[in-house]
Amino acid sequence: MTETPRIRPRERDAIIQSLRAGVVPRTGLRHVQVGRVAEVEALVSDLDRLEDGGSAIRFVIGEYGAGKTFFLQLVRLIALEKKFVTAHADLTPERRLYGSGGQARSLYAELMRNVSTRQRPEGGGLASVVERFVSSAQTQGDAEGRDPAAVIGTRLESLQELTGGYDFAQVIAAYWRAHDRGDEELQRHAVRWLRGEYSTRTEARQALGVRTIIDDAFFYDGLKLFARFVRLAGFSGLVVFLDELVNLYKLGNAQARNSNYEQILRILNDSLQGSGLGLGFVLGGTPDFLMDTRRGLYSYAALQTRLAENTFARDGLVDRSGPVISLANLTPEDLYVLLVKLRAVFAAGDGGPDLPDEALAAFMEHCSSRVGSAYFRTPRNTIREFVNLLAVLEQNPGASWEDLLGRVELAPDENPDFAPLPGDALATPAGAGRSDDDDLASFRL
Repeated sequence: MTETPRIRPRERDAIIQSLRAGVVPRTGLRHVQVGRVAEVEALVSDLDRLEDGGSAIRFVIGEYGAGKTFFLQLVRLIALEKKFVTAHADLTPERRLYGSGGQARSLYAELMRNVSTRQRPEGGGLASVVERFVSSAQTQGDAEGRDPAAVIGTRLESLQELTGGYDFAQVIAAYWRAHDRGDEELQRHAVRWLRGEYSTRTEARQALGVRTIIDDAFFYDGLKLFARFVRLAGFSGLVVFLDELVNLYKLGNAQARNSNYEQILRILNDSLQGSGLGLGFVLGGTPDFLMDTRRGLYSYAALQTRLAENTFARDGLVDRSGPVISLANLTPEDLYVLLVKLRAVFAAGDGGPDLPDEALAAFMEHCSSRVGSAYFRTPRNTIREFVNLLAVLEQNPGASWEDLLGRVELAPDENPDFAPLPGDALATPAGAGRSDDDDLASFRL
């Protein structure tokens, strides 16, 4: 048995419960991380560039069930340790990068609800970021003998050159006034505006005296403003993590899909040109989402040109400097190390089940005979079954792993990418923005 790492009981339970449910743990990832060192280093280099005031964007591409969400969560935790503010969200039919019915505003609001800092890693950190900004301004004003309101105005001048920057600065100034007077209601109004929760300009003007709100058209501009603001508050920058981009690929409405791809192109161009000061994006998707020339990003010529693979990176040669990071498959050796780590996580409780090394090898051989190499290339189901096995052994000390091994039922993950979004065809007026090919969107062999 390997030496048991030091794991807090709450952290241990969170890891086990998440893996049994087939989802990525929100904490303790360092205890189960294996492989993909080069990919992590590539993203860390992006963080260093953001810290220097640059911009970055990465498309993390991997097969369904190969660990994209785990990888994004790992990079997010690294960013928090490096004093970045992060915001994360999954795209859904109601949350998109572009929309005319509130879908982009809904995505922005979800990102702002999930704003995280090192002190608030689980989200809900937006108010603390604003509080840190006004508190530091007050400290500076006291030290220099100046009115903190004047300090705040001076600091926010740089934001006014951006689209919507004037009203953004007005909202921050309103938060300061509320902070100074102890007006909690005005503080709530300011935070609501920053979260994109106002649906009408009239309501925002009555509450804060501003003429704009964060709506669908303001989605990306709002993120650029917030990225500048977090740097003014003393953080390294803002990193936005977007997962499940396959929901754009699944859109049956070609016009809606292309509008979202245009938004991605705008973000990509800004990031590659370095104009998004301290703003980084990490987007997770499958190979179909990227390379399908009919519905994926490659169906949009400008994106295909910018995201195409380096033709020299073949025959074992790699290039991780481009915007696309293709997650390498875990090797059987990586998976074995992962099983050892999972055994150690269980052992951090009351000793855990006594599972010898030969049992790990037998488990892998059993999985290989059931689903072939998919058991380590897309390991989600493999991990879940192994955790279930450990749970039974832990709670039934007299049980034999040899007897239980034959009960392990394993099936490869089924990729749902080709299933159309529910109700998407109904949401599209007849003939509006559809190509003839879209009628075959749900066809399956």
